[in-house]
Amino acid sequence: MGADQVRVAAISCSHVPHQSSCIHTLLQLLAVLDTEDPLTHFVHLGDLFDAEAASVHDRDDPSHHTLLDEYHEGATLLRSIRDVLNPNCQFTWMLGNHDANIKQRNPKRIPKELRALADWNHVPEVSDEFRKWRQYPYRNGQDGCMELGPLVYYHGYSAATNSDELEGIQMAMACGGHPWRLMVRGHTHRPLPPTQIQRTRRVLLPWYAANVGHTAFDVVPGYMERRSTALWGRGCLLAEAPLKGWRKGKSWQAKLYDLD
Repeated sequence: MGADQVRVAAISCSHVPHQSSCIHTLLQLLAVLDTEDPLTHFVHLGDLFDAEAASVHDRDDPSHHTLLDEYHEGATLLRSIRDVLNPNCQFTWMLGNHDANIKQRNPKRIPKELRALADWNHVPEVSDEFRKWRQYPYRNGQDGCMELGPLVYYHGYSAATNSDELEGIQMAMACGGHPWRLMVRGHTHRPLPPTQIQRTRRVLLPWYAANVGHTAFDVVPGYMERRSTALWGRGCLLAEAPLKGWRKGKSWQAKLYDLD
């Protein structure tokens, strides 16, 4: 692999501590990473935390976990990923909506007076791990995207059935409108292998969309009980692409690994 090539693995939506019942998923992920290394980049596409402990909703279970519990489990998960990859790999965490809820300006979640104390980057027991990861803000636009040549990574915003394709177009345009890019996200928990975006069944557009699914939830959480989870699945996307000359046509390769 040349200096102008990137090799990237991406996952999303670990929702710690809900990942703790899915040890088989973690073991499969680590096996994939060990097999596919060396990687130049690893990307967590957001919702590392579930942030239930910062939720506006009451929780009936008196033994419910704390926000610090989530931070400890999140740091442990990220460390286990770093440990199997080469020391030159670059690690990125795109904040998701659940992560951003912890820092959200909303007194019904964490009051303003306490919000700085809830910043995971300043919690002594775990901050060393989190600071090893480049963190992107949860913003709908180019500021919330990581661009690696023809590869574009972001968490996602809409959960509609066709939101992979629609947001793929929106983010492609926000990032310059260059054709033949692969738009990679999570958010919906519904895996999608790299698929060319269609305007209609007969009109193909010059962009591709992919969704890595989630890496949690053997048991669907209560706040999702009214929504369909039939298409949920666990995945890891591996992509390889050049950083130069990629605007001449489709220049990347990608594979979605099934972690279920």
